[in-house]
Amino acid sequence: MTTTATAAALALGDDALVLSHRLGEWAGHAPVLEEEVALANIALDLLGQARVLLSLVGDEDELAYLREERAFRNVQLVEQPNGDFAHTIVRQLYFSTYQHLLYGQLARSEGEFAALAAKAVKEVAYHRDHAEQWTLRLGDGTAESRRRMQTACDALWRYTGELFEPVQPVEPVEPVEGLAGVDPHALEADWLESVTSVLKRATLTVPVGPRADGWTAGKGRQGVHTEPFGPMLAEMQHLHRSHPGASW
Repeated sequence: MTTTATAAALALGDDALVLSHRLGEWAGHAPVLEEEVALANIALDLLGQARVLLSLVGDEDELAYLREERAFRNVQLVEQPNGDFAHTIVRQLYFSTYQHLLYGQLARSEGEFAALAAKAVKEVAYHRDHAEQWTLRLGDGTAESRRRMQTACDALWRYTGELFEPVQPVEPVEPVEGLAGVDPHALEADWLESVTSVLKRATLTVPVGPRADGWTAGKGRQGVHTEPFGPMLAEMQHLHRSHPGASW
């Protein structure tokens, strides 16, 4: 693979790995049993995607469990804490809409990720539908559920701009033209249209402006992460680091 493709595999793999872990944190804490199963299944789908993508770069276990925080290239959106159920659903709506559009473009391309994307886009379609149905249910539900959903929409909006920045090596050694087969401008326009439609149908207000308060996240791909990421990573890596070389 080219340097850019390797960087993309690492970034997209980290996205899936980190969000998988976040969703796994709901085990034993989901509001209803059926939702516990649903979130676990989404987490497993994402973990499968992460394994394929990281294996294109190197040893998947070493990449997941032995890298330091600054070596992870995931966007900051996926590392945000679960918060209440509304925050988890909005985070999933924002990310799965992006991922579904991204994999759709990649599946239609002839690039390195076409085969993976053709399979993953079907999984992510379910992830997006799941988040959309909960958004409609909670946004157009009680006054309290609507308030919580609106709070989550506003709080997480600032992290969405990074989704559409070209994935590239941290220190490029060759000209960078972006991920083959992906038009980031079309991706962002389609994402905004899709998310806006869902939020309006859910009687929620789309955050004002490109990013609600003028501040945007945007350094996750360069290894700069938000405060909650460190404790999450320590928890994720604890068992492997405590028993180096062990097999299960």
